Formats: sequence, C-alpha cells, structure tokens
Amino acid sequence: MLDYDKEAERYDASRGGEPRAAAAAEAVLSLVPRDTRSLLDVACGTGIVTRRLAAARDGMRVTGVDLARAMTRRAVARLPGAVVRGDSRCLPFRDAEFDAVSSVWLLHLAGSAENVRTIVGECARVLRPGGVYVTTVDKGPSHNVGSDIDVVLAARPPSPVPDTAADVEAYAAEHGLVPAGQARFRGHGQGRSPRRTIADLRRGWFMTLPPDGPLADRFAARLAELPDQDRPRPDPVFTLRAFRKPPDQPDQPAPPDVPHPLEPPTARTP
Repeated sequence: MLDYDKEAERYDASRGGEPRAAAAAEAVLSLVPRDTRSLLDVACGTGIVTRRLAAARDGMRVTGVDLARAMTRRAVARLPGAVVRGDSRCLPFRDAEFDAVSSVWLLHLAGSAENVRTIVGECARVLRPGGVYVTTVDKGPSHNVGSDIDVVLAARPPSPVPDTAADVEAYAAEHGLVPAGQARFRGHGQGRSPRRTIADLRRGWFMTLPPDGPLADRFAARLAELPDQDRPRPDPVFTLRAFRKPPDQPDQPAPPDVPHPLEPPTARTP
C-alpha cells in the first residue's frame, strides 16, 4: 500500500494532472442533479478534482475531507476553509448534511469488504433523503487495457477487488440507496509505459508484489524486455456508479371508510 502522505508531492503530476481531474469532475457532475446545493467529496486528496467540482456550478457549496495530512494541506491551499481532515469510515459530519456525496478513487483502497461497506454506509448517512452518492467502482481492473504490459502482469498473484460494481451496489442497498445511473471517463495521462510500470512496482504500487522481493525482481526483468520502454500504452477508462437515497415519504392520511362496491353499506345510527 502506498503512503499517501509521501505520495502527495508527486500525486497530481504522476496521475494525469489537470486533464484527468477535468474528466473526473465532468463525469461526477453528470450524475449530480442540477439543483444540488451542497456536495461532500470524500477522500478528496490534493483537491484537484474537488476544486473543479466547486467551480463548475454557482451556488453549490463543496466540502472536501481526507485522512492523509499532506494531501489535506494541498487541498486546503486549493479550497481554503472548505477542507477538513477525517476518516471516511467515520465522517465528521451530521446525518443528512449534504445533497450529494462523491468518492473518486477511494473504495479500492479500503483494504477489506467490511471497510468498503462501512464507507458506503457513512456516505449514505451524511446524504439527505433525495440526494445522490457517486463513486468509482472496479478501479483496479480498469487499468487492464489489454497491452503487452498487462500480458506480463497477468501472471502476478491476484489482488482482491473490494470495489466491484456488484459489491458496491449490494452495500448501497443495505443502506437504503438505489441505483441512479453510471458514467465513464478517461484517465488522461495514466497509460503505462514499461519503464514507468517498473518504477511503480519498485515503490509498492502493486499490492501482491512486495517491491524488494524476488518476485518483483522477476516481473521487473520481464517488463524491461518489452519494446518501446517509454511509450505510454492506452489510458484506462474509469467507471462511476450513482445511487440515490429515496426521499422521506410523508405520513399518508387513513383512507376513508368506503364500503366495498359488492357489499351493502352499513347502516349508521343518526
């Protein structure tokens, strides 16, 4: 697992920068109703996407939350007064506080199905009735674009996929959320080259390949044999799923005492 406090300095530049952030923000907003007045961006990271969400719509208040201190400092610089530090498994907000909640590139990092379930539950808790939760799903598999690099990596020990679309939908349903659409967007600048993939391997990107172990050495050697060491392969395409919290149903008045049409009316004492 990467240390995101250490990763913060290079995070934006190594992950497509502004073009990728623009694509992500546009896709999130395509699933957020136009009348949304408050949005919480969970695991906002450096705030590069959060800032675009805030700038896109007049009158929509956007708040960011992230656990990594170094990430949060960068997000605060982009959105002064609108970012707090907090754990996505125990969000520091009231019930039903936001019209919309987003979590982009978070659930795949949760580490276990129980953590994913907890995070989805927290996002549902702070969402008002009628609001929408938007999250990425199947993040890890999205990086498999069918390239020669993927052919090499296919032999590595399989990684758990805690954010499958089916699992996330099931967790959402447990918390009363119903499917409300999906969108896809390109991860600009994230197409891997062999040399970059080796560098990612050496800094712990791949969960099942300890960076200093003999298995990592073998994969690095195979990657180094590929042609065009610095040519990026195709960019990944990420998937967003949206879930709506049904609005509260007002109490309905009791139906009038109408006799069944096939039964004679009951005589009433005047």
